[in-house]
Amino acid sequence: MQDIKNRIEAVLFTTGRYVDVNELSELTGIASKGSLKDALNSLAEDYKKSLGSLEINENGGKFKLNIKKEYLYLTTKLLSETEFDKPTQETLAFIAYKNPCLQSDIIKIRGNGAYDHVKKLKEMEFVASEKSGRTRILKLTQKFFDYFDVVGDELKTKFENEEAS
Repeated sequence: MQDIKNRIEAVLFTTGRYVDVNELSELTGIASKGSLKDALNSLAEDYKKSLGSLEINENGGKFKLNIKKEYLYLTTKLLSETEFDKPTQETLAFIAYKNPCLQSDIIKIRGNGAYDHVKKLKEMEFVASEKSGRTRILKLTQKFFDYFDVVGDELKTKFENEEAS
């Protein structure tokens, strides 16, 4: 069973997102879903008992290797300094909110600096674009959804919930 647990751990660490048992089966090469579930539960228990900073979270039948909440403060500064500057984050948030949206609308609201933000986001493959008349249509890519660990429908719901509160 330790080999199965090691394979699961390697996949969860590498993907960095929620993975269901079917995908785990495919990625680990282990066909037995029962064995996978048993090993996954055992691995989750191992993490609960350990004094380390990691844990396995389950959400809707999908599993992810995460940093325990009490250690997240250590990573917040690192992530904010290395990924995006604040204006680029805001532009990405607006694109995510409107998805899909016209680049011309982004520029009207965010200003000419948003051209650079969009360029960076396209280079990082979080946003894709296609010509539409004299502007471009901007759309979120699968990499965006994987990186931020959201599903398109869930994203719209989260934005609707924020507007309601």
